[in-house]
Amino acid sequence: MRNKQDNREMIERLCADTWRELYRFIYYKVQNREEAEDITQETYVKAISFLNRNDVTILECKKYLKFIAMNVIRDQWRAKKRRSSINIEDVKPEEISLEDFADSLTEKNRLEEAMNRLTKEQHTVIELRIIKGYTVAETAKLMQKKEGAVRVLQLRAVKALAKLLETEQGKEER
Repeated sequence: MRNKQDNREMIERLCADTWRELYRFIYYKVQNREEAEDITQETYVKAISFLNRNDVTILECKKYLKFIAMNVIRDQWRAKKRRSSINIEDVKPEEISLEDFADSLTEKNRLEEAMNRLTKEQHTVIELRIIKGYTVAETAKLMQKKEGAVRVLQLRAVKALAKLLETEQGKEER
């Protein structure tokens, strides 16, 4: 049986060693920062609770945490489905899937076109910070810039991207 100090050190080490990769994994799945943060916390709570109750050693912590995270995500999706009321008789899968696919393809193309119109630095900062989920420090190191410069560049890049998308939306509506 482990003592409380050993448990505390093990938990701190587990979190420090795995949180970035786990958060990125979850963010990739849910595409929402707040939801990803909540799920990351809930994942650690469940994992730590299990480890405290049982005297076990997990050999592959990252896989174990991702497994728990996926269960938490699935539970949330199920809860959301229960809250939405759809008459199953009215659903025509062929129409929905074609519409959803066409809409998502159109959106993806619009976003890609707008991203390609950004400067190389703006494109890079959005890709690293928003798409891949790197921290400001990691992005600054990769781009060989100061953290403050990365923050400013990201802010300007997001504004430029929003303006490009807005302009594109206005053209489509005419």
